[in-house]
Amino acid sequence: MSFELAILLAGYVAGFYMAWNIGANDVANSMASAVGAKAITLRQAVLIAGILNIVGATFLGAHVTETIRSGIVSSDVMDNPDLAMLGAFSAILAAALWVSFATWQSLPVSTTHSIVGAMIGYGISAGGFSVINWKGLGQVVASWVISPVFALVIAYVMFKIIVVLIISHRSSFLRALTLSPVFIGIAVFVVALSFLWKTPLGNTFKVGPPFAIAGATVLAVLVGIIGRNLMARFISPDHPKGAEEVFRRIQIGTSCYVALAQGANDVANAIGPLAVIYFLVKTGSVGNKVPVPVFLLVFGGVGIATGVAMAGYRVMDTIGRKITTLSNTRGFCVDFAAATTVLAASKLGLPVSTTHAAVGGVLGVGLARGLEAVNMMVVVRIILYWVLTVPAAALTSLLIFKILYAIF
Repeated sequence: MSFELAILLAGYVAGFYMAWNIGANDVANSMASAVGAKAITLRQAVLIAGILNIVGATFLGAHVTETIRSGIVSSDVMDNPDLAMLGAFSAILAAALWVSFATWQSLPVSTTHSIVGAMIGYGISAGGFSVINWKGLGQVVASWVISPVFALVIAYVMFKIIVVLIISHRSSFLRALTLSPVFIGIAVFVVALSFLWKTPLGNTFKVGPPFAIAGATVLAVLVGIIGRNLMARFISPDHPKGAEEVFRRIQIGTSCYVALAQGANDVANAIGPLAVIYFLVKTGSVGNKVPVPVFLLVFGGVGIATGVAMAGYRVMDTIGRKITTLSNTRGFCVDFAAATTVLAASKLGLPVSTTHAAVGGVLGVGLARGLEAVNMMVVVRIILYWVLTVPAAALTSLLIFKILYAIF
């Protein structure tokens, strides 16, 4: 067996393992609040997240991936095809091992930052510290603050609004039903805009910002009215959960969106390095950007779905239950905050992590009820793992690359 074929086969295994870990760890971002608030069961969450991640990865996943994630490492280290293949394999395996360890500890970490850290480790071992873009790395560090704080503020404010407008009223169910088009509408607006504005889908249909905003607004109004009418027909005014039952229905929708976006956005963390190996073997060289074949997107989506089914419950339990107690109104605020943060930050060109946004959202609704409502020990452990992600993945990648370099 040739060197290239051996690395390619090993790359497929490592790529699937990384996708599995994304499913096991990152998918908690989409389904944890829904499970924690008892909007859906764990089994339903696994099934929904699995299907939507495959759909998102296959049809909305990036068909072009940057060779070096986020421009953190100079492309000079990719000039030697053999070293580049070893580096890409080292990065994907190192990132997968770190995310797997975090999942075993039931703690959410960013798979994006894991692959960034792993590429740094390869870059240092192949070209020294001079090939690292320290400004880019600084942006990654900044996202540890940007993502959770944005989401925390949005979730906190949204929950306070719901308390004032709905929960504090005696007829909270009727208030929730009356105002449901507003909450459904703003959620749909964010979802639609995130798929239409400056995205591969929007570019395919040549959708500009004005049309994207107008289209999202029209869709938000229509879905809001239809959603309100359906809930008025199928939810009894005497329902024991009252307003919470209205938001349970809305929350299922927002959780589904986050799962779909998860597959679309994070599949590149598993398939990006594998695509590099694939094209190095196929063509002998690779540019700054690499086209990703559809079969690799499907491959990654299946890996993510498998990870959700086998181990997704671990991190879901941490985000959905251990940080603070979630209800359906709070769960809706968490999903809305995470989706809005990712949309706003990405459109502004700011570094963002869905994991950090989801945790920030949970923290926000917890703090809305007072500091005593938040388990700060769990929060401190989560933040510690966030900080350790880049150096841990970098060191592991560096060691794997050195070992492979010595062997081959």
